[in-house]
Amino acid sequence: MNPSGPALYDAVLLDRDGTLVEDVPYNGDPEKVGPLPGAREALDRLRAAGLRLAVVTNQSGLARGYFTEREMHAVHARIEELLGPFDHWAICPHDDTDGCACRKPAPGLVHEAARALGTAPRRCVLIGDIGRDMAAALAAGATGILVPTPVTRPEEVAEAPAVARDLPGAVAEILRRDRAVRPVVPRTGRAGTVLVARSDAAGDLLVTGPGIRAVAAGAERVVLLCGPRGRAAAELLPGVDEIIEWPLPWIDAPAPPVDPAGMRSLVDRLAAVRADEAVVFTSFHQSPLPLALLLRMAGVPHISAISDDYPGSLLDVRHRVPVGVPEPERALSLAAAAGFALPAGDEPGLRLRADRLPPAPAAAGEPGYVVLHPGSSVETRACPFELATRIVRVLSAAGYRVVVTGGPDERELTAQVAAAGGLDLGGRTGLGELAAVVARAGALVVGNTGPAHLAAALGVPVVSLFAPTVPFGQWGPYRVPTVRLGDAGAACRDTRAVRCPVPGHPCLSAVEPGRVLEALRLLGVPADASEPLVTVPGGVVG
Repeated sequence: MNPSGPALYDAVLLDRDGTLVEDVPYNGDPEKVGPLPGAREALDRLRAAGLRLAVVTNQSGLARGYFTEREMHAVHARIEELLGPFDHWAICPHDDTDGCACRKPAPGLVHEAARALGTAPRRCVLIGDIGRDMAAALAAGATGILVPTPVTRPEEVAEAPAVARDLPGAVAEILRRDRAVRPVVPRTGRAGTVLVARSDAAGDLLVTGPGIRAVAAGAERVVLLCGPRGRAAAELLPGVDEIIEWPLPWIDAPAPPVDPAGMRSLVDRLAAVRADEAVVFTSFHQSPLPLALLLRMAGVPHISAISDDYPGSLLDVRHRVPVGVPEPERALSLAAAAGFALPAGDEPGLRLRADRLPPAPAAAGEPGYVVLHPGSSVETRACPFELATRIVRVLSAAGYRVVVTGGPDERELTAQVAAAGGLDLGGRTGLGELAAVVARAGALVVGNTGPAHLAAALGVPVVSLFAPTVPFGQWGPYRVPTVRLGDAGAACRDTRAVRCPVPGHPCLSAVEPGRVLEALRLLGVPADASEPLVTVPGGVVG
């Protein structure tokens, strides 16, 4: 086992004006370069940590003739004189009307910088001061951190996956997140049998996958305790040797009554595992302590979990995580606190077992279609029916083949939505078959629900119709090209509501279908594609 675990990032990409230096419009004069406070020290911290640095900057002043290329290079030389060297400069010389693929919010500069630095966008962080920077990062599959300035619009702040007060703060967060997934005290040998728990829905199991893989890398055997709603996802996770399916009344919703006999049976079942230790994964709003008590009663000698509440003697490792950390990293940080790390070569993204994926239904047709999944088990996260219908109509008219998917209880919904010009697969796919369908797609259009995490695990781009009831930076598609749509500042923001508290579902119903079409083009997904457009190496494993 790698004693320290792989790093989250290889490189940090930085916007120029307003992020590194004062924003002087169309500046071609080196004498007007003014570094922002703390910039040199922050960049030196990144260099000392071994991270490579690149600048990604729109410079439409070249196209407009406000300064020459020679004058621009003189400005950049002055920036490096004041702030230290950068490993690459990625520059878009075009104006908005040129229709190039490099001008942010297009992801071209991020792709260029990643190639020049010998890495991939998913292993990069982009720090910028406006929404275009964040959109470019997401569309490339990179991490985005917004550092607002007086010109940053409030809606851009609301939409950002992460926000820092200033550049030093953004750098501190990057380094903190990287440290959090590396064990402070790595294990010197392999653990025996480790019981891991995540008793939640399918999407929750998928985002916990990196943490489970980290445990599996340092254990002889991994037994996963999950609930009925997560069983199908558990079957697809690498690193799991055995699954125990058991509903937990303090997790499931609606909550069943507590059955004392059932709890005694669960203790007996847990005791039969003869686990040497347990790692209890939870979401940020859940308590691990009821299960920790049952594990103690089952004789498990060592238990690790995230807990804000005082655990008494229930936990041996009480870990804490700041609010808003992406769920996969939250799980990885708990595994690291317990001494487990991903092995060398294992990306910290989501993954599935290829040997567990069935063939895609023949009806889906050749690869390259767009999947629309309008439903969700949580009402607030579903795509409104009228919007879904209009999306199918607009995409079909633009030449896209649209496949509409949904669960057995959504057959009526998918039939009505697909009638606008798509293929209806509603109720005809289990989770494995759905994964096989998504794997062959050019992109997935979906709300904040399980299939979005399937797409992330498969490296398939996502147009995310994201209701802001939970934080996007925590629950959005992880390390996969994404375009976020929806009103991030809606009244339902951060309410965690399961039923829409605002009539008409305005956070999503106001999305124009044309925005979905624009999003597909931004992601580089052409109409009637014959092959999937983006493949993330290692997204599916055998």
